[in-house]
Amino acid sequence: MKVFRFVLLIIVLPLLMAAVPPPPDLERRAGFDQHVGAMLPTRTRLTDDRGITRTLAEIADGKPLVLAFGYYRCPNLCDLTLHGIARAAATMPLVPGKDYGIVFAGIDPRENGTEAADARSMIARMEPGAHAEGWTFAKASDATPALAAAAGFRYFLDPRNGQYAHPAGLLVVTPDGHVSRYFFGVSFDPGALRLALVDASQGRLGGVIDRLVLLCCGYDPATGRYSLLVSRIMMVLGCVFVLLMIAGWLRLRRRAR
Repeated sequence: MKVFRFVLLIIVLPLLMAAVPPPPDLERRAGFDQHVGAMLPTRTRLTDDRGITRTLAEIADGKPLVLAFGYYRCPNLCDLTLHGIARAAATMPLVPGKDYGIVFAGIDPRENGTEAADARSMIARMEPGAHAEGWTFAKASDATPALAAAAGFRYFLDPRNGQYAHPAGLLVVTPDGHVSRYFFGVSFDPGALRLALVDASQGRLGGVIDRLVLLCCGYDPATGRYSLLVSRIMMVLGCVFVLLMIAGWLRLRRRAR
């Protein structure tokens, strides 16, 4: 319920700011449904601001992805979402384009590569540490609605103001195209996002410490953070205790000989 109220707020707020009351069926038509574990259509072809067309699988190239939807002329949430992703990317030790991919998929077919190129230039200028050259700023295509639906991203064009009603957030996708995690809002905790990418990388990213942290922590979709789980900690401590007992027994056995 907490997640639902937050998502609904970030959809309704731009409408209120524009002095346009939300439509009565807003809840049904716009929102973020969590499809964790769902398979995205990885053969979806996306064309970026440079005119390069690649499938989602080709963009991933064996790496996890950060995937967000929006439109480049959005007067409200989308710039905030882009900056939120950029700030998190600039803070993390992982490098976009090298360790993982970032895809911003446009939803407005009225836009062209110019708006997407402007978005890349804006991120490169304002957040140079985010490595905007490694992002994919994709234009809307006929395949975008199916990709958004598979990701649980619901949106629609409001004819009263010519703007799209949509939620704000992103999802983390595994290298083979499965939805791994959701983060809602326009600001993203770099530590939680890095752990989500490590978790989604299927062993490609992170080290032993990251594995232990993920083993002892669980992801809370309501907060977008990882938190300690007592049951997992007890399980790890139990395993350590058993290993110490076995090591002690073997040591005593060697001494007895």
